[in-house]
Amino acid sequence: MNDSDTRGNQRTPSDDSSTASPTHATDLTAFQRDLLALLTEDADYGLGLKDHLESYYGEDINHGRLYHNLDQLVERELVEKVALDKRTNEYRPTAEGRAIVRNRAQWLLAKLDLEPATPEAADD
Repeated sequence: MNDSDTRGNQRTPSDDSSTASPTHATDLTAFQRDLLALLTEDADYGLGLKDHLESYYGEDINHGRLYHNLDQLVERELVEKVALDKRTNEYRPTAEGRAIVRNRAQWLLAKLDLEPATPEAADD
């Protein structure tokens, strides 16, 4: 079996006993991939993630959207949720979550290297 799909994401052999966690970045929404990317930089709590995403997107992020997506990443075992106190949780990517971000970044970088820098370069 090939170890990567046409999108450059790593594939692992299927196992009927495996959990429902995704193997590929394409199994996630763009919002979930952005959350994972932020978390690979540093573990964070929900409101910290919200602030980073609002700055990046240039718009308000709904609390429900944020926490629903974080919960989905936790359920898929891509993110660990650790209680800091009764009101605050910290979110940390798992090794699988980090691998998804790494593989996606490598795929994107490979695509950038294949494209000509300018339209004139394509004519050479």
